[in-house]
Formats: sequence, C-alpha cells, structure tokens
Amino acid sequence: MLEVKNIKKSFGKTEVLKGISFSLEKGEVLSIIGSSGSGKTTLLRCLNFLEFAEEGSILINGEELYDGATRKNINESELREKRLRFGMVFQNFNLFPQYNVLENVMLAPKLLKKGTEEEIKRKALALIDRVGLSDKMKNYPCQLSGGQQQRVAIARALCMNPDILCFDEPTSALDPELTGEVLKVIKGLKDSDSTMIVVTHEMEFAKNVSDKVIFMADGIIEEVGTPEEVFDHPKSEKTRAFLNKSLESF
Repeated sequence: MLEVKNIKKSFGKTEVLKGISFSLEKGEVLSIIGSSGSGKTTLLRCLNFLEFAEEGSILINGEELYDGATRKNINESELREKRLRFGMVFQNFNLFPQYNVLENVMLAPKLLKKGTEEEIKRKALALIDRVGLSDKMKNYPCQLSGGQQQRVAIARALCMNPDILCFDEPTSALDPELTGEVLKVIKGLKDSDSTMIVVTHEMEFAKNVSDKVIFMADGIIEEVGTPEEVFDHPKSEKTRAFLNKSLESF
C-alpha cells in the first residue's frame, strides 16, 4: 500500500534522513523506534508533507504522491489533497480550544465538504463512541484529561478517512495511567484493519501490536523486521544497546 524510496532530508548542513526506504501493506501496523534525534519525527513529517524531502519518492497503491526531484511543482491545492491521504495524530493533541469534542471531530470534513452535515455528524458520533467518549461530546478540550484529548485527536484524524494513520509519540505528553487508555484505542484500530505508522517509545506496545518494527539511528534504518526479530533477535549492535537501555528504564 505504501512505498517509501530513498527519502533524504537535511536542515542546513545537518543531514537528518540519509536515504530511508520501506514498504507497508494494507492493515499493517509499523512501529518506528529509536533515540531522540534519530530522524523518526522528521520521517513522519516528510510522509505528511509537513516537511519536504530533497530526494526520494512516496507512493500509495502504486500512485506516486511525491518525488523529491519535482517537489517545487506541487501547488497548494494538490498539497492539501496529498496530505489527506495521511491522518496525523500529534503528541500534543492540537485540538481547537474554542470547539467542543463533536465540533473538533466534524470541523475538517465540514470545511472540505466531505458529505452533508448530517452524514458528517453521524460519522463523527460513531467515531467518538468508538474511542469511548460519547459522554464527553459537548465538553471542551480544557475539560478533558490528556488521554481523553488524545482520543479526540484520533477520532478527528479518522473522520477524514485517511489511507494511513500516523502517530507521532502519541503518549509522550501523558501521565503513565493515561497512556494505557490511548494505546488501547490504537490497538483497537488494528483490529479494524487500519494501516498505521506509530513513532513510539512504548516498547511493549511496539512489541505486542506491530506487524513490523523499524529501528532508526543517525538518520538511517539500522534494523527492520517483525517484533520478534527486532526485539528478541536483534542483529545490530546499536539495536541491542538501545533496547537494553530502554528496558532498563522500566
């Protein structure tokens, strides 16, 4: 479903992504792990066209969405359409404080006329129920816990029907007791055949929910494989050192 080929990205003279390539099948969950500064978030931002890779290409279902060589030819309306193929859930929720839960979830599809108001509302209500917040739909973000806000952000991303749902450290801003409720929702999405890319520091989640795990270090993919291959039988010395350090912190 997704093919990423040789993505390279620099900021000034600092090369952050040094040729990233991977593929993802429909319904698969890919977890990306690695130390801070390894390029994980920049990769996600390149996939969502929040940053633009200088080289490489991105394809969905064989259709080329992006080619670094011709990136300057993309106009604003094309860019909006391309971004809609990916749903993005940020670590800091990014909800609109002036709108309640239902309005936050409905806002983007209403602006982009993705159906009648009644159709959008029906879908939004179903998604709010799915993330376990039917009793909070009239509440504003300031009246919600961090975990509840993140669940609203997930419902909002799903309401746009993205091909691929991307999460950037979705639990890093949460207290430990709230982390579980968000991970439970993401795990539930796997059962519904959603295709997901999750940048995470939650090793247990990555191990138990992913179909594929990528370990990034210094702007490259140091290791890729099934959770069993990466966590139980890592080939790379860097992967082993990272996992040992991560597991020590529990």
